[in-house]
Amino acid sequence: MQHHENIVLIGMPGAGKSTVGVVLAKTLGMQFIDTDILIQERTGRMLQAILDEDGPAAFKRIEEETILSLHPHRTVIATGGSVICSADAMAHLTSAGVVVYLRVSYEEMEKRLKNITTRGIVLLPGQSLRGMYDRRAPLYEQYADLTIACSDEDFEAVVRNVIAAL
Repeated sequence: MQHHENIVLIGMPGAGKSTVGVVLAKTLGMQFIDTDILIQERTGRMLQAILDEDGPAAFKRIEEETILSLHPHRTVIATGGSVICSADAMAHLTSAGVVVYLRVSYEEMEKRLKNITTRGIVLLPGQSLRGMYDRRAPLYEQYADLTIACSDEDFEAVVRNVIAAL
């Protein structure tokens, strides 16, 4: 893991970024940041409340500002699924460390997202879950330094695979 000062986890909602991130940070002796939690701390509101009350555009602006304010050191960063929609946020993250895409199939994502209405998922007006998946998948691929398949793996296996890939 020579020059990778930070590890940035990207992927669809439900891919396991937060769970994998905590275990990865513990295993590697690194710090851990969950950008969704930072957004909640900064705004004093749940993600879903921001989406419901202010809309997706405002949420993305808050998310971008939150990420641009980060100056991590030896940190695993779990990002929100919509971070990929901000070129500025992604430029900041890619300059900060290695970007690991935790890839799940659409079917697996759907299965994991049992409670979509309160999850704080950024869907554009009229956009289906499938539409969001199809739009974001190529962006995750584009920004990823490493891609780890997660659909059929438990979190411990995913952590081992990430460490092996690094």
